[in-house]
Amino acid sequence: MINLKLIYKILGSLLFIETVMLLMCLGVAFYYHEDDVLAFGTSIAVSIASGFVLRYLGHGCDNSLSRRDAYLVVALTWVVFSLVGTMPFVIGGYLPSFTDAFFETMSGFTTTGATIIDDVSVLPHGILFWRSLIQWIGGLGIVFFTIAILPSLVGGSVKVFAAEATGPIKTKLHPRLSTTAKWIWVVYLLITIFCIGSLMLAGMDVFRSINYAFTSAATGGFAVDSDYSLFTPAIQYILTFFCFIAGANFTLLYMTASQRRISTLLRSSEFKFYFFVVLAFSAFIVVELMWKNGYSLEPAIRSSLFHVVSFITTTGFLADDPGKWPHVTWVVLAVCMFFGACSGSTSGGFKCIRAVMVLKVIKNEFRQMLHPNAILPMKIDGTNVPSSKRVTLLAFLATYLVLCLFCSFSMIAMGIDNTNAITITLSCLGNVGPTLGLEIGPTMSWSILPDTAKWICSVLMLIGRLEIFSVLVIFSPQFWKEN
Repeated sequence: MINLKLIYKILGSLLFIETVMLLMCLGVAFYYHEDDVLAFGTSIAVSIASGFVLRYLGHGCDNSLSRRDAYLVVALTWVVFSLVGTMPFVIGGYLPSFTDAFFETMSGFTTTGATIIDDVSVLPHGILFWRSLIQWIGGLGIVFFTIAILPSLVGGSVKVFAAEATGPIKTKLHPRLSTTAKWIWVVYLLITIFCIGSLMLAGMDVFRSINYAFTSAATGGFAVDSDYSLFTPAIQYILTFFCFIAGANFTLLYMTASQRRISTLLRSSEFKFYFFVVLAFSAFIVVELMWKNGYSLEPAIRSSLFHVVSFITTTGFLADDPGKWPHVTWVVLAVCMFFGACSGSTSGGFKCIRAVMVLKVIKNEFRQMLHPNAILPMKIDGTNVPSSKRVTLLAFLATYLVLCLFCSFSMIAMGIDNTNAITITLSCLGNVGPTLGLEIGPTMSWSILPDTAKWICSVLMLIGRLEIFSVLVIFSPQFWKEN
């Protein structure tokens, strides 16, 4: 049976973490003396009250967390955090409906970065900081953040980590998961701090530097300006670099830094694939922009590299309007949306490690045809991948494609044009943000979508962030059977 009391206790405890986040935004609101003080004050009161109620409901619980409980608590945590996170938007009247507020908050926590706000520059500083903060916390995971700072707060943390972590292969730096989480968060913090410093040196003010560093490290993409032309060439290069780094495996980054050997990073099959795809796709777009759009060399290199990194890391920043580029570049960017960056990073998508595994499966299949009796192992960086992982890989790919087809068809049935329908689905499931098409271009908000489409997108964002099976398993009949 599901241990509901324990789930109530964990959710109640986690809501106190969200209360601290809201308090930080209240501090920003007080500092700038804007009208979002009341919205955050009320939200904090509701969040604290909800936390105490859930803790009371979980009083005297059995602290044994099963794998089934872990999947449920992770999914519920993201939903509950998003529900509470809607309150500043709704109470302050910054969004017209609860549907829009939930979409925006889910987009933030899952680091998708899709927005239904037409002009974010009119929002008060506290709300803008809230949008960036929820992306930063959601980047490595809400529960993973809690394991790092308060390991005793979440029982059965190994099972919870398995339910929330990204990628098919989970690696640990230390026997204790909480220690591993702390070191990975140290890497995350350093990326954020260096990004803030670099942006300030490039001439960006402190508030914008913090917000853009948060959303770059989280590969989320929420902006605090509606005018992307404010990104100077220097800022574009800085954001490209830090988004690219945030798209690499954080465990691998830690090992590279601790061993002081860049070869540790360059030996990784996944990183090499990621690096090659970025270079190859950027080079292709450079040629297209110079040939068909009349760009000179440096702007073409800068713009193509910026947007390929932005799309493949699922950040979604824009410094140009790809909607005006040759349509073949849309295909390249859509492929980036599908692939995503590395496992163990803050990016979404299919993940480069799975692409490497699929290529190895195909290669083995050709060899098997020539040598039917051969036993062909599949190795990633010298480590054998068991057959069970290969089956999971193919099941994941099949489910990913089925979800894309079903949701794209649903969008088209609602009257959304084909290109938008496909790229909206890829964007939500891959937690990317921008879309490509005629009705909703890369630089436009998603406000014109029907409410039904917004709810479908919100569910897709959650499914994509928790890597499909962790959410879909909850809806299987076997999950709710007693034995």
